[in-house]
Amino acid sequence: MTRYCFALDLKEDPQLIATYEEYHRSVWPEIIQSIKDADIKSLEIYRVSNRLFMIMETGSNFSFEKKAAADAANAMVIQWEKLMWEYQQALPTAKPGEKWMLMEKIFTL
Repeated sequence: MTRYCFALDLKEDPQLIATYEEYHRSVWPEIIQSIKDADIKSLEIYRVSNRLFMIMETGSNFSFEKKAAADAANAMVIQWEKLMWEYQQALPTAKPGEKWMLMEKIFTL
């Protein structure tokens, strides 16, 4: 498996953060299925303040390009991403339109 780590911010509003977390307690089944269909084996999101960290472990059939193409063709994923963007905000160093930013591993034990 390959592990990827990403970062993203939430809007600095306690009510919006609470609502975002509530959505993630019951992620839509179509979103879960789209994740599994992409050969993502494990996905976890952690939060500190308004910063999110996502850890994703993938199988050998995963590719960012295939996942992006599948998401672009999936109306439920498009709807979910549009909804989540109401709570999220790009990191200060993000390019226009960039959401989750891939992190660089700098240490392994």
